[in-house]
Amino acid sequence: MPIATVNPATGETLRTFDPLDAAGIERRLALADAAFRGWRTTAFAERARLLNAAADLLEADRKDIARTMTTEMGKPIAAANAEAAKCAKAMRWYAAHAEELLADEHPDRSDVTDAGASRAYVRYRPLGPVLAVMPWNFPLWQVVRFAAPALMAGNVGLLKHASNVPQTALYLEELFTRAGYPQGCFQTLLVGSGAVEGILRDDRVAAATLTGSEPAGRSVASIAGDEVKKTVLELGGSDPYLVLPSADIEAAAKTAVTARTQNNGQSCIAAKRFIVHTDVYEAFRDAFVAGMTALTVGDPMEESTQVGPLSSEQGRTDLEELVDDAVEHGAAVLCGGGRPAGRPQGWFYEPTVLAGITPGMRIHREEAFGPVATLYRVANLDEGIELANDTPFGLSSNVWTRDDAEIETCVRDIRAGGVFFNGMTASHPALPFGGVRRSGYGRELSGHGIREFCNPTTVWQA
Repeated sequence: MPIATVNPATGETLRTFDPLDAAGIERRLALADAAFRGWRTTAFAERARLLNAAADLLEADRKDIARTMTTEMGKPIAAANAEAAKCAKAMRWYAAHAEELLADEHPDRSDVTDAGASRAYVRYRPLGPVLAVMPWNFPLWQVVRFAAPALMAGNVGLLKHASNVPQTALYLEELFTRAGYPQGCFQTLLVGSGAVEGILRDDRVAAATLTGSEPAGRSVASIAGDEVKKTVLELGGSDPYLVLPSADIEAAAKTAVTARTQNNGQSCIAAKRFIVHTDVYEAFRDAFVAGMTALTVGDPMEESTQVGPLSSEQGRTDLEELVDDAVEHGAAVLCGGGRPAGRPQGWFYEPTVLAGITPGMRIHREEAFGPVATLYRVANLDEGIELANDTPFGLSSNVWTRDDAEIETCVRDIRAGGVFFNGMTASHPALPFGGVRRSGYGRELSGHGIREFCNPTTVWQA
């Protein structure tokens, strides 16, 4: 895949970039290694000062970088602006909280003496250069939620971004440089996927984090495992959205529309499978379909646009194949189901709701990465949870109920990294984010995320 900016609203190639050659990669690895030796000893106050400076710059740049993101991957401009603002907020959160999150841990005095020590504690120390293999769908946020905690922990970052968002990738390196970070603390590597193995196997690279597809995660995990290097993986999702009789149906349906179509439906944590109790099925279905039908599909640079194009022609083809397979096997199209009329250019797809889904359809098991929802009817909570878990993924989940007993049952039984009640899944710097099963392992964000790339060192003194 070429490293290029291709506008998904028009299909026009705007800029192309030459990948780094072997010598260029070597220079950047050497620079990262040298930068880490000094950066790891920097005081938390200095790290926080620089991260806050980066947040200031990002806020000042917000409109420009939002337009870059929209141009490169097609998200509505309002969402791109919100993404940039969220990144600045996360930077400030880690600048304020990293020192306490990584404070030395002191066990009870009696436990220390039982261990034969006069003093013992745990100190969190950075690992070194961390390779981040990042996706295009949230091209700023996915990187910042790795970079902010990693830099505050004393690590340095090497970013291999998706090949269709090179200008966003280069902006991120420039941002940290302008903020005053020492040279080499955060670098963008303009390379194709074929270069990842060699970089990850280099002894100077301590660990890796990847957000992306399951095949990409398997590949990086396999290489890192062979090298015995730490990894964090955040992969796909097919999140359930369970609606029970006690729910506020109007609110559930309205939120469902946003939950499915956020980022043009191209989000791992977007709700994708809508599982509705039979007692409220018709009411939810009608409101949900009406909401999906009313969405404005159009130029992502327009503030009024709610759904823009998919990021690539191949992405749209993949989505069309899933929908076609479902229809061929008996699924009913309640709205959408194809390319919008009047848009011959760009990779647009209509907001779509499919009903009558059966296990033999590909879309029942595979992630639909676009504005396509599948609708299911269930007889009771047990059947709903069973269906919610009938997926190889386990990233997040959404449940609408006002019943405390049902809430506890769902927390206990739904197999996912998060359960969000009466709202839609979202990521926040104070809360851990990640999944189980084929959605990956490890956590980003919160104290859990900042400690992923630390060495929790036992210090024992007689």
